Amino acid sequence: MTVKIRKVGTSNVLTVPKSITNLQKEYDVFEDRNGAIVYLPKHKNVFDDQNFVNSHLYDGDDSGFVEAEVDDDEL
Repeated sequence: MTVKIRKVGTSNVLTVPKSITNLQKEYDVFEDRNGAIVYLPKHKNVFDDQNFVNSHLYDGDDSGFVEAEVDDDEL
């Protein structure tokens, strides 16, 4: 499937083909080092939700952690 960039005002627009049916309202867009244009559905950042942050704060209880050492070559 090929799409062409077209100019709309001062923006460049890529049309989403009809065959792509699972559309979201917003996307984050990136260009990778090879020039590929990648659109990823925008998701809510849970760390912007103060209720989520408050309910996941460290309470000082280490009982659920596994005892382990970190070797020098793992740092």
